[in-house]
Amino acid sequence: MADKKFVEQITSRDEDFAQWYTDIVKKAELMDYSSVKGFMVIKPAGYAIWENIQQELDKRFKASGVENVYMPLLIPESLLKKEAEHVEGFAPEVAWVTQGGLEPLQERLCIRPTSETLFCDFYANDVQSYRDLPRVYNQWCSVVRWEKETRPFLRSREFLWQEGHTVHATAEEAQERTIEMLNIYADFCEEFLAIPVIKGQKTDKEKFAGAVATYTIEALMHDGKALQSGTSHNFGDGFAKAYGVTFTDKDNTLKPVHQTSWGVSTRLIGGLIMVHGDDSGLVLPPRVAPTQVMVIPIAVHKEGVMEKAQELKARLAARFRTKLDDSEKSPGFKFAEAEMRGIPVRVEIGPKDIEAGRAVLVRRDTREKIEVALDNIEDEVGALLDRMQSEMLERARAHRDEHTSYARNYEEFKDAIENHPGFVKAMWCGDRACEDKIKEELAATSRCIPFEQEQIGETCVCCGRPAKKMLYWGRAY
Repeated sequence: MADKKFVEQITSRDEDFAQWYTDIVKKAELMDYSSVKGFMVIKPAGYAIWENIQQELDKRFKASGVENVYMPLLIPESLLKKEAEHVEGFAPEVAWVTQGGLEPLQERLCIRPTSETLFCDFYANDVQSYRDLPRVYNQWCSVVRWEKETRPFLRSREFLWQEGHTVHATAEEAQERTIEMLNIYADFCEEFLAIPVIKGQKTDKEKFAGAVATYTIEALMHDGKALQSGTSHNFGDGFAKAYGVTFTDKDNTLKPVHQTSWGVSTRLIGGLIMVHGDDSGLVLPPRVAPTQVMVIPIAVHKEGVMEKAQELKARLAARFRTKLDDSEKSPGFKFAEAEMRGIPVRVEIGPKDIEAGRAVLVRRDTREKIEVALDNIEDEVGALLDRMQSEMLERARAHRDEHTSYARNYEEFKDAIENHPGFVKAMWCGDRACEDKIKEELAATSRCIPFEQEQIGETCVCCGRPAKKMLYWGRAY
């Protein structure tokens, strides 16, 4: 009875997707609510996923010449106000510190919602000459944005992320770095998280406050909603002029630097859940899974079973992130628990298996059971994990493609948004009024102008005037 109850606690994904999501983050012990509204506790199981994301991304960043730094948590109000468009974009979400110890502060300090202003202030003193460029810096930190509606990992008032901030001598170099980082994000999502993404540019309405251009990777969740999964911004020289970040060039003239900024956050954990999870819990791609293999002994009271399980665990741990469930729970409960936590492969070993010199491997994603010889179990597990990683990406890509539709006029567009959850490809005239109308009437937004353009028609899906670009549209988190 206990085994059955363990999974019954998850609401069905198709019945209530939002409740299903909340059930998983709680039952898989990824997070907990804190006594501060909108702030969450990330528990070991959730933080271990973030650590793997962080380590892999950090490795990829460093391979592209990025260096890590750390900036202060607090920003003086006067510093924040120097770039008007930027401060206006973040003003509704800013949390303020007004007192230090027992004394009121002479100037309010904002808890960083993002760190452009701090990096600009730093670069203004740090960069003097073209010889100092480029500076390609990143920081791993938390930021605070006072969101009205919060949801674990997807939108919380404090979240963990990385923010890269680079300065360059030329506009070309800055644009090159902006796209380079976007490509790093896209490759990481597909190769490591098995999440396929669409790469493209945000419209002016959706771009970052203060940016010349914002580029994005957009992923599609199981329920047909889009998730902005990473952004890379080209700031041009706007921030540099506002904050006095200049350098003496080779021709001995003073010039403003060109800047970029780019980031991904713990929101990616929410994406992992919503792309791969099922009614039994998490389903983690092997490369990001904190535990890749769980050894589960069956009939532990029988002689030699536990010893063999321990031996197997030691062998597998030499190549994979492996754990042994030696608790006193029933095998059924252990299976359900391993499934709930999304562990990619479980190894079942009992007296009959030992006698036959074999073990049973069970895939978390398809629940396929495979009998393998104990002699070469490491190679079998390795091949299975590789297969799972690639097949999970293929399945997610097939799901995205099946839930991507085309619309040539407003009627088709409205039908697609309301009745066929997913991405909608449609033409756009470039006028913000059409974006506003679509958002107001259909609660859908432009997700991106993809780099790979298609000609779906000649006219804008909203107003019927000549179209300039094909866009991905959809409802989003």
